[in-house]
Amino acid sequence: MGETALREQICLLAKSMFERGLTGGSTGNISARTDDGGLLVSPTGTSFGRLDPARLSRFNAAGALISGDQPTKEMPLHSAFYDTRSSAGAVVHLHSCHAVALSMMPDADPDNFLPPLTPYGIMKLGRVKLLPFYLPGDPAMGDAVRGLAGKRSAVMLANHGPVVAGKDIEAACNAIEELEDTARLAMMLRGLNARALTEDHVRALVTKFDVEWDD
Repeated sequence: MGETALREQICLLAKSMFERGLTGGSTGNISARTDDGGLLVSPTGTSFGRLDPARLSRFNAAGALISGDQPTKEMPLHSAFYDTRSSAGAVVHLHSCHAVALSMMPDADPDNFLPPLTPYGIMKLGRVKLLPFYLPGDPAMGDAVRGLAGKRSAVMLANHGPVVAGKDIEAACNAIEELEDTARLAMMLRGLNARALTEDHVRALVTKFDVEWDD
């Protein structure tokens, strides 16, 4: 995809998520690889609903900012995924409500944050790592992602929001929306005797769709 089209797609998808309440105000950030190995990144303090394609932060392949506005303060998170996952073509971070709520529950599983409720949560995300709370912009968040050595495509920042890497911008956005949908189901079903997928169901999905699952 050419850079002009990629800039427009980033802004279109970001606006769609904003308009559906997946992240509000000036929260959230998004980035994607360019054909020359650089990055396009949402600027700091900007709203997903009003991103300007011409003002996206542009990094070259060496990691230097060469044009556009100053990037999000969460660059360490994005860089950590790109540096540890060769398949990463895009990274999205939201402050989506139900995922944040689920991260606050005392029984949340740090190693497998999302309960196995639907096949697509497993197929698109694999196992989601729940990371502890960090101050926004803390480089330690990037260090925590690096510590996973590229084994997870998605993490949940406790009391903060999900971060997902995908092969391209559309895949990353689809996956993070699936994360929020699964978290919403989990919160709706709390206290009910709901039937989750069994271990056999999960293993069959992992095998059939070649899902990253085991560390």
